[in-house]
Amino acid sequence: MAIAREHDMDVIDRNVICMKWGRKYDATYVNKLHSMVSRHLTLPHRFICFTDNDEGFHPDIEVLPMPEQDLTKGTKTGAWNKVYNFRKELGDLRGQALFLDLDVIILQNIDSFFEIPGSFCVIREWDKSSQGTGNTSVYRFDIGAHVHVYENLIEHKAEICGKYRREQAYVTESIAEHGDITYWPENWCRSFKRHCLPRWPLSWIQPPTIPDDAKILIFHGDPKPEDAIRGSRSKLRRIQATPALAEHWR
Repeated sequence: MAIAREHDMDVIDRNVICMKWGRKYDATYVNKLHSMVSRHLTLPHRFICFTDNDEGFHPDIEVLPMPEQDLTKGTKTGAWNKVYNFRKELGDLRGQALFLDLDVIILQNIDSFFEIPGSFCVIREWDKSSQGTGNTSVYRFDIGAHVHVYENLIEHKAEICGKYRREQAYVTESIAEHGDITYWPENWCRSFKRHCLPRWPLSWIQPPTIPDDAKILIFHGDPKPEDAIRGSRSKLRRIQATPALAEHWR
């Protein structure tokens, strides 16, 4: 496994991080995410992937190991391994970290994600019934500032995973209790499923439309980016192809 390179931490305190474990995503997703960040983030930064397998990664991607304990074991839903981001230390990383899910598509400049104030910034979940829950597909945090989120989960994992269906509900509620939560402007992060697809039955004949002011498209559940680009069909749902996304997802 590759080792993260040394940097002058007085100069680079912005980090873009992602995670890849298991077999759900291959190196292609990490490489495309790295490429999109390189094109759309002009501020000095590091790009780091926490992973259990870096085979096929672009050589410019820094790698740090995933902890051996898989926090998703014993849970039915939710990417609970993301809670590892709230450890006191993340290798030699310092300053702020912007976490991105592997299956997002970056559409335009994202410098502003490091400019908005706050020690924890996150998407406000689009489901109105979520009552302020954040969507952790895209969030930024001060490294080491929210250690209680990690420590409480390690100490009370069975109880917490029984109470919260998904990791993002636990994370955002725990941080909000300390008054430290900030939501991204609504237009910055848009859901492909909620904001781009025409309503049924129009989705069977009309192609998706991409909001002009969206900076990042979120793909939660299905479809995934490749499905959106080429289109997909099932007995219950049909999505027309969106080939324009291929210019961004590369």
